[in-house]
Amino acid sequence: MSCLKIDDLHVDVDGKQILKGVNLEIHEHETHALMGPNGNGKSTLLAAIMGNPKYHVTRGSITLDGQDVLAMEVDERSKAGLFLGMQYPSEVSGVTNSDFLRAAMNARRERPIPLFTFIREMEKTVKEMEMKPDLAHRFLNEGFSGGEKKRNEIVQMKMLKPSIAMLDEIDSGLDVDALKLVAKMIHEMQIEQGMGLVVVSHYARFLDLLKPTHAHVLVDGAIVVSGGSELIEKIDQEGYDWIEKEYHVQVVKEEKKKVALLQQCAAGTKGV
Repeated sequence: MSCLKIDDLHVDVDGKQILKGVNLEIHEHETHALMGPNGNGKSTLLAAIMGNPKYHVTRGSITLDGQDVLAMEVDERSKAGLFLGMQYPSEVSGVTNSDFLRAAMNARRERPIPLFTFIREMEKTVKEMEMKPDLAHRFLNEGFSGGEKKRNEIVQMKMLKPSIAMLDEIDSGLDVDALKLVAKMIHEMQIEQGMGLVVVSHYARFLDLLKPTHAHVLVDGAIVVSGGSELIEKIDQEGYDWIEKEYHVQVVKEEKKKVALLQQCAAGTKGV
């Protein structure tokens, strides 16, 4: 039975402490909704679990089925059964979707997957995700719309069959029909292979489709309250203000980037 366990996790980014003692345990067949205002550590948690070198773990542990995840390289974490559906999928020019996926699948196998077996599986998955038939031959995410990139993450997840998947705002950029389709594919994977899931989302409609078994609110680098569907409903109706008052925590506000006006730029060039 797969289990991802995070214990007292502290993470720094560029010398700034972001996570301040996160505790979380995800088992197969479970769906955990991870909520909270932007800038409070949700994406940081998923990136740290997956091994992004920008995120420095200063204290705590992460284990997958008893194995020390922090001792693994990024590719080893993926081979062990972890998957991250990214909020902003990268474009990779010159590498086709089929080449990328076949290489990733072969890295998990003792023997390479037969070519025709791979082709049949990919064609089936692309059709199920209602994507264009030429997806296999297109460069990875290059020229894709936002919705196509997100659905392509689900294609990868279905092909790689992780034991624990993490989805970072996979719903952004998806229309209503695509949301229903993605939720349906996730449910099928959980039924067929018992996949555990952590999903970051601000969209109550998407969470309602996924029907999470657990819900958590992460504020200022720590999970301050956990519950079930009732917690999701309350946040959808009341926001996060009540959490600050009831749990005596301070929501971290995202810093607004300064926008340089054209007049200011022009003024700065005078006398040059």
